[in-house]
Amino acid sequence: MSATRRAPAATRRGQAPGETHMESARPASRGRPEAVRAISAGDPAARHAAGWLARDSIPEEPPALKTDPSSQALLRLADQCVKCGLCLPHCPTYDQARNEADSPRGRIALIQGWVAGELEMTPRLAGHLDGCLGCRACETACPSLVAFGRLADAAKARRVARLSPWRHWVRRVWLETLSDSRLMKRISYLSRVYRSTGLARLARALRLDRIPRIAPYLRLATAIGPRTRRIEPCNQRDAEFDLFLGCTGASLQGPALEATIQVCARLALRARIAPATLCCGALLRHNGYPIEADRRRADCVRVHTGRTLVGIASACVAELREEPALEDTQEICAFLDRLPWPESLELRPLRRRVLVHEPCSHRNLLGGNAAVYRLLARIPKLQVEALPGNDHCCGAAGTYLLQQPLMAEALLQDKLARIHELQPDIIVTTNPGCEVHLAAGIGQSGLGIEVCHPLELIARQLPDPSEDEARHAIRT
Repeated sequence: MSATRRAPAATRRGQAPGETHMESARPASRGRPEAVRAISAGDPAARHAAGWLARDSIPEEPPALKTDPSSQALLRLADQCVKCGLCLPHCPTYDQARNEADSPRGRIALIQGWVAGELEMTPRLAGHLDGCLGCRACETACPSLVAFGRLADAAKARRVARLSPWRHWVRRVWLETLSDSRLMKRISYLSRVYRSTGLARLARALRLDRIPRIAPYLRLATAIGPRTRRIEPCNQRDAEFDLFLGCTGASLQGPALEATIQVCARLALRARIAPATLCCGALLRHNGYPIEADRRRADCVRVHTGRTLVGIASACVAELREEPALEDTQEICAFLDRLPWPESLELRPLRRRVLVHEPCSHRNLLGGNAAVYRLLARIPKLQVEALPGNDHCCGAAGTYLLQQPLMAEALLQDKLARIHELQPDIIVTTNPGCEVHLAAGIGQSGLGIEVCHPLELIARQLPDPSEDEARHAIRT
């Protein structure tokens, strides 16, 4: 990503829907803060985090300050935080838990205490750190421009490096499975079997979907299968751009990929789809495996360097932009929005109400979703609105919905409440994890609302080629 940091949220008021902005903080209505109860109950992690509230300035340098370079670098990064608390209203986990240890500044304080040797890495402390979604909404509100995402990833890598060899290997294999497109295709096949053979009904009858650790997998299995497509490589070097599929593109965003190819063909654009199995490495990086993530990103550089690279998954685009050689990677909606469209290409009307879900990766890391709204505005009669609460994460957050199912479910229920209230016909989103998370929740709640990528709507409303040619003939 570019070295230029974003300006604080306070400087970006009055922007159009879809642009990066923060909505007003929701008032707390949960009574006594959880942090107070945790401190009184003797939670040392919460007490350490909340201790910042009892001091008017940054504490003195700890006497047991670590001297190795990696620790010093981590502490320097954490010391940028002045503990002002402006991030708290923007943090979804703090909004849910009302626990200072589950806020950005609280987690930074815990990282400082742990790295400096003041705190032990207990399961309770690890739970507070693992509770972070990685949505990075706090960064958009931070006047000190603290790079919280980089800090959290570095702290996670430090913890993972200290795991036993067995646990380290098991976690890595699990993450590499989710980061392998061939294995994800097999998982999507199993999900179709799960849906079509009655196993899903059996799981519900046995109430397996009530077990927190199992429920996310079963729920996702009902949403993955219908989104899988076979996308053939197209390795023409004279294509105008490279289309990045990533490890989950064909298994989670198959219809969106088909729609992208269809729309690009009508715009006389040729997409090169590399035959190599590539992954941006985001899941591995955010789970504490930076070396493995760097290898995957290096593969992407080898295949795509020097070419226009476009992705349909906002989280993948955000990760690829962190690599200097790929910092110009574009998100597909923004890419198509910048191009001139033929005057004869008039989309067919669609009388539907659409809510736009803005993924955190798109909203907070790619500069906002304004291009999505402009593309959908090309469809006559379509009523397009932002999903209320877009400033807070839906709970998908990569592997978070599998690792932290209770918090992920609580955040999802907030979204479902808004959706149930507004009753849209369609919800669009640009991130595959958000799409299957929302679709699974909507399906389970019986709302019957479609969730898809914005380009799927664009592709459906393309006129027949004969109509397009007739309009062109009339104009000429």
